[in-house]
Amino acid sequence: MDDRLAVLLPVAAVWLAAGLVAEGLPGLDRARALRRRTGWLSALVLTGLALTAAVLAAGLQSAGDTTVDRSAAALGVAAVPAAVVAVCTVRRVRRLRSGAGAFAAAPGTPAPHGLRAAAAHPLIALPLQATALAVLVAVLPSVGVDLFAAPGVAGPVITVAVLGVCAIGVRHALRHNRLAERAMPAAEVVSARPARALHV
Repeated sequence: MDDRLAVLLPVAAVWLAAGLVAEGLPGLDRARALRRRTGWLSALVLTGLALTAAVLAAGLQSAGDTTVDRSAAALGVAAVPAAVVAVCTVRRVRRLRSGAGAFAAAPGTPAPHGLRAAAAHPLIALPLQATALAVLVAVLPSVGVDLFAAPGVAGPVITVAVLGVCAIGVRHALRHNRLAERAMPAAEVVSARPARALHV
């Protein structure tokens, strides 16, 4: 077993937990539960970003072929989705938590469809799950499964990963649209009969 596993495993565990928590957010139908779960998600996201940044920074400062250097090189793939998380997801989760807090005064207050639609926005779950996937790919070589070692395997693996991320994004977009439609006010029903002259 590789020494990198001790460095990469906590990072992978945090990102996987964040992806799972984000997956369940739109299914919560109580405002207090949504607020509590977004608090967990905020903590996991900030921890994941801090761990990823710490490993990458330590790899940049270290010279030679140490465990930290190899861990940072493996995490290079996850740097891009993690940057999207830092730019887009953190702000959306913070706004979602404050929005849920406005409805969470009573324990049984239902979460409005608009709030659940915001929880299902693709820019919340998709970057987190893409980062978790990238970190898992970084962990695999440390347990003896190097998908990029053989030239004939690297191309299909990258293609499958890209298609998987696209499928996850489409799924989140469809769920977001479904909840957003429920949040729309009901259209006024207009009578289709033509107006007739009033006879007195």
